[in-house]
Amino acid sequence: MVLLNNDTEAHPRWLEHLVGALERYPSYDFAASKLLLFDQRDRIHSAGDFYRPDGVPGSRGVWEYDRGQYDAVVEVFGPCAAAAAYRRATLEALRIHGKVLDENLVMYCEDVDLNIRARLRGVRTVFVPAAVVYHRLSATGGGTLASYYCGRNFALVWAKRMPRAVMRRFWPRLLGSQLRFALHSLWHIREPAARARLRGQAAMLRLLPLVLSRRFAPDVVQ
Repeated sequence: MVLLNNDTEAHPRWLEHLVGALERYPSYDFAASKLLLFDQRDRIHSAGDFYRPDGVPGSRGVWEYDRGQYDAVVEVFGPCAAAAAYRRATLEALRIHGKVLDENLVMYCEDVDLNIRARLRGVRTVFVPAAVVYHRLSATGGGTLASYYCGRNFALVWAKRMPRAVMRRFWPRLLGSQLRFALHSLWHIREPAARARLRGQAAMLRLLPLVLSRRFAPDVVQ
């Protein structure tokens, strides 16, 4: 199965390289593309995604000039779903209540959530630098919408998916990252995106008790 955003332009051989990598490397079940900026095609948007223990996701190489520093085929945490390939059988095994993606997240971080679930099950991702896609950022979403759902979903995904041992060890880092986001938004409160992120964090605080109670209730599968 392949996902490709509607705000992208794929290199003519993108699909060949991406799917071909899964055929060449059977120990990998996900394949990540090299995403470059649509309007600045020498700059990177994602060379595979990563996830930090403080609940903040990110992309390798983001905003860097593409000088070939990410041209090696390597294992990464997960793909950005704007342009990625997945083995169908693996996605079937990762379904929760019949769904591959967590629809409660609505948008933004649903691929992060999938990547975490996959990693916890031992699923591996290969980064395929020859599979190039040009991404027009925020052409469909972005702006205040992105700020709101990132503010809402960063901590919710962490609370839903982190193993208990990780939660016990790293909850101060999660709290620290959330406070930094809030303080940054307050400093820029005149900006619509900053206000949207604060609204998202407020929504997260309302939802967090329910998420945690459902997760740790007996016989409940998230």
